[in-house]
Amino acid sequence: MPGFRILSMSLLALLVLSACATSPTGRKQVIFASDAELEAQAAQAFAQMKASTPLLTDRATIDYIACVANAIVDELEPPHDGLNWEMAIFDEDAINAFAMPGGKIGVFKGILKAAQDQDQLAAVIGHEIAHVTARHSAERASRVVTTGVGIQVAAILLGGGHSGATYTAYEALNAGASLGIMLPFNRGQESEADIVGLEYMARAGFDPRASVPLWQNMAKENEGGPPEFLSTHPSSERRIDQLVSQFGSSLKLYNEAQAAGKRPNCQR
Repeated sequence: MPGFRILSMSLLALLVLSACATSPTGRKQVIFASDAELEAQAAQAFAQMKASTPLLTDRATIDYIACVANAIVDELEPPHDGLNWEMAIFDEDAINAFAMPGGKIGVFKGILKAAQDQDQLAAVIGHEIAHVTARHSAERASRVVTTGVGIQVAAILLGGGHSGATYTAYEALNAGASLGIMLPFNRGQESEADIVGLEYMARAGFDPRASVPLWQNMAKENEGGPPEFLSTHPSSERRIDQLVSQFGSSLKLYNEAQAAGKRPNCQR
């Protein structure tokens, strides 16, 4: 099928050339996934998760986590400062948190086993929000979309030329692409979220140095986890080294925030 291959490569090259973007750290990105579609998918997934997972009802803990999240959201720039950010706290012991396109934040109460004070929690939430502002989900979904022409060709072959069968085959092959928001981030995106998240927490008046004990706690909670080369996440040791390398700039932002009166007092 040489003709299909030439057409596929030509269309893909055109898409890539017309979809260049730059991440908050200056990294070149290729993004042509629809932000509106990703936000709609995220809203649906978030609603389903809230409906199927127990939500925390302890008011003191809810207020504590919301206090930290609100302080960080207040430091966001356009267009993300204009989002109606929504948060859900799940009554589960998983040591996890996430953020989705469109301003969705999910926190599992188990994260408090590793994030033991407001500054450590700010490192977690800042990191997750940075995934959204850096458009990592759109970037990740776009990598799936780059195979779209190939998916169409495969659908034609699987459908045997019958339009109805081709449509069904295409929908089946494309199902994974529509779940791009749920796929894990790669190491580069994780490291970038660390850097940007550190800036957010520092601008809000949280001590960026708390990110080191946070990841030390994470390492203790995840003893026996896979080595770095088997994971999409940087190892805790490498992550800590990268964070420390950012302290020169992040501590400057933190000191400026403190001098400006930004002194969060989020208590459990």
